[in-house]
Amino acid sequence: MSDLEHPTAIRPAQHAVFHPEKMGKSTLFASERLLVGLNAFEPGQEHALHAHAGMDKVYWVVEGRGLFLLEGREIAMESGMLLVAPEGVPHGVRNEGPERLVVLALLAPAP
Repeated sequence: MSDLEHPTAIRPAQHAVFHPEKMGKSTLFASERLLVGLNAFEPGQEHALHAHAGMDKVYWVVEGRGLFLLEGREIAMESGMLLVAPEGVPHGVRNEGPERLVVLALLAPAP
C-alpha cells in the first residue's frame, strides 16, 4: 500500500521499485474506485498477457521504451505513450531494450 498522503504532486518514476528477478510493483494511490500503481521493468522483464474481468486498465509510459503486448500483436511504446485496455482485453508489457522501463497503471474500479 502507498505511504503517500493525497492530494500531493509527485514524480511517479521516483517511486518505482525494481527487482532483479521480476517486474516491480508499487502503489501510488488506492481506493475502492481506483488503483494507481507503477510497474517497473529491468531489461528483459515482462508482464505476461492477461485480462481483467469487470475492470478497465490504462498504461502510461513514464520512462523508457518497450512493447505493449496484445493478443496477436505488439505495439512499440516509449515515454509519453498511453494504451487503454478495456475490460476483458488481454494485455501486457515487455521491456526488450537495454534501459529500465517505468509504466504507470490505472485500474478502475480498483481490484
